[in-house]
Amino acid sequence: MANIREIRERVASIQQILKITNAMYLMSSSKLKKARKSLEATEPYFYKLQSTIESVLEHTPHTRQLYFDRRNDIPEEKRKKGYIVLTADKGLCGSYNHNILKYTEQELKKAPDIDNCYLFVIGQVGRMHFQNRKRDAKKAFVDGEFLYTTQNPTLYRAKEIAELILEKFERRELDEVHLIYTDMLNSTQSEPRTVQLLPFERRHFGKAPDGTLKKLPKASFEPSPEEVMSYLIPNYAKGIIYGAMVEAFCSEQHARMTAMDAATTSAKDMIRELSLLYNRARQAAITQEITEVCSGANSLEE
Repeated sequence: MANIREIRERVASIQQILKITNAMYLMSSSKLKKARKSLEATEPYFYKLQSTIESVLEHTPHTRQLYFDRRNDIPEEKRKKGYIVLTADKGLCGSYNHNILKYTEQELKKAPDIDNCYLFVIGQVGRMHFQNRKRDAKKAFVDGEFLYTTQNPTLYRAKEIAELILEKFERRELDEVHLIYTDMLNSTQSEPRTVQLLPFERRHFGKAPDGTLKKLPKASFEPSPEEVMSYLIPNYAKGIIYGAMVEAFCSEQHARMTAMDAATTSAKDMIRELSLLYNRARQAAITQEITEVCSGANSLEE
């Protein structure tokens, strides 16, 4: 049995850890509420933007637009695919990072030619993972200039990312762009998912009840429908990226809250067990001292 001093030191050490885990739980809870509030404040704007794009497509069904170009002339095995992967900047969030990294690995395996896959990783954990990952005796391609953090997602940061991705798509450096992030389904469950960012598909905007694209009489747009769409689509892409960043950030904070709550509960259980062990050791020490005093008194009487 450990002595009283060792037990006391262990209890003091666990109490310090308990304070840290409880503080991290409260911080994650505060960040989660703040991120959710920011997303709710911006959602009406992007919903209105989506309805405007629907209106343009409905009135000009034959309009050609760069960001809707599927490039069917390029074979599947030669298509350049970009993946925007959202991970965390640090650990202590349970299986959050492991799940999104494993999911991304599975998505990369589906590609006909992995050499045509390009990664744009947000978050230090994912960036370090894919930079160290071997692929056919060479490292996986990770954009070295794409150094974005997942902390405190903002519209300005989403705009920078959207502009970079759209520029690469315009220059035909990428033929497809997919967004991989963790979607928070409800207050207790989240899972990784993939969203195709580029090229956009008309079927995602304004379906009729029978599933076909609604067609309305043509309307005039100034200066032209193409120019209007060239302004709307980048802003809509910014909204999609921002929403994914907030969802991933909320999922990370929720996972960290769950992990810290479990760590706090375990620390309390350990303190409870050590307290019982401390009391037993203390009682044993007192009993031993009483026995020694009685033995000494008896020896003096004799």
